[in-house]
Amino acid sequence: MKILFASANKNKAEEIQKLLPASIEMLTLKDIQLTEDIPETSPTIEGNAIQKANYITEHFQLDCFADDTGLEVTALNNAPGVLSARYAGDQRNDLDNMKLVLDGLASSSDRSARFKTVIALNLNGEQHLFEGIVNGEIRTEMTGTNGFGYDPIFEPEGCGKTFAQMSMDEKNRYSHRARALEKMMVFLGKKTLTAD
Repeated sequence: MKILFASANKNKAEEIQKLLPASIEMLTLKDIQLTEDIPETSPTIEGNAIQKANYITEHFQLDCFADDTGLEVTALNNAPGVLSARYAGDQRNDLDNMKLVLDGLASSSDRSARFKTVIALNLNGEQHLFEGIVNGEIRTEMTGTNGFGYDPIFEPEGCGKTFAQMSMDEKNRYSHRARALEKMMVFLGKKTLTAD
């Protein structure tokens, strides 16, 4: 089975590729020569995932899946949320984004947060949504050098270390994206079984 992942984010693509079974060949935007950014103008995480998947389906008539992810920090009224990638501005700088979150929590004792991923799968003319959530807390400082985005300041519940202190394989055992993708894999497995 071939399916396109509708994202230009190489880090996300690498994480997802490691989780997919050999029976699924993941295509990227590079494979279809799409170089411009897919619009992400929805006010919700779900909406952005849907918007990206629909863009590919409408313009290229391909089965695809797209994800959108947000960090929701309780004491910041669930910000940065849908604005996670550009929280500190359109330059989309991970360091600036993390500093803004840490500054916002400087006087807060509540450091609880969660990562939320929604995957929109467009397959055979139908759309299906899969959600993955991981709860945790925001560290007081950046720790670790792996991963991307907010990984150096987010510690998943019960782990004792940040995503940035984990190998990709270890992160994939806990991550929001892996949880959403696992639900999609279960769905695709059932679809395959019912098609036989």
